[in-house]
Amino acid sequence: MSRSIAFLRGLNVGGHRVKMDRLRELFEELGFSDVETFIASGNVIFTANSSDPADLEHEIERHLERQLGYDVATFIRSPRELAAIAAFEAFAPWGEEGPDDSLYVIFLPAPPDAELRERFDDLGTPMDDFQFSGREIYWLIRGKLSDSPLFGAGLAKATGKVPNTMRNMTTLRRLVARHEWEE
Repeated sequence: MSRSIAFLRGLNVGGHRVKMDRLRELFEELGFSDVETFIASGNVIFTANSSDPADLEHEIERHLERQLGYDVATFIRSPRELAAIAAFEAFAPWGEEGPDDSLYVIFLPAPPDAELRERFDDLGTPMDDFQFSGREIYWLIRGKLSDSPLFGAGLAKATGKVPNTMRNMTTLRRLVARHEWEE
């Protein structure tokens, strides 16, 4: 039995509303236990018999599509991986994010290939910086997300058809701080 965290794309945005108690039920239908959600943006913590992230992602995606009627890209991370993501200092030694800056993590199914890295490198602006680590892209915005020229279509153009979902680093740090996981 292993604890996992699922980050789901597209829940409670764009008209795809799912109440958190319903989302927990959907995960329990898959035989997962100790299911809990963290804020209403598609973050689900659960225990499963399988520890293979690719198998879990595929199983969850199929089940959610059947039950909800639309594709829900799913990204699984272990507690250890999530703790490392939340602790990663993506923009050191250039300095930490300032008090008015925003730091986001873009979850990918696999480490970005050279083409995706190049697209993100080309997106850099005085307001936006990107760093890569493992299966994540860290996005530092000097200001608010909505002020970035990349907000919305710009970022979607860069990721193209690569499945992804994004979370604010503050959310990820709160999630890690709230739980004491043992692997």
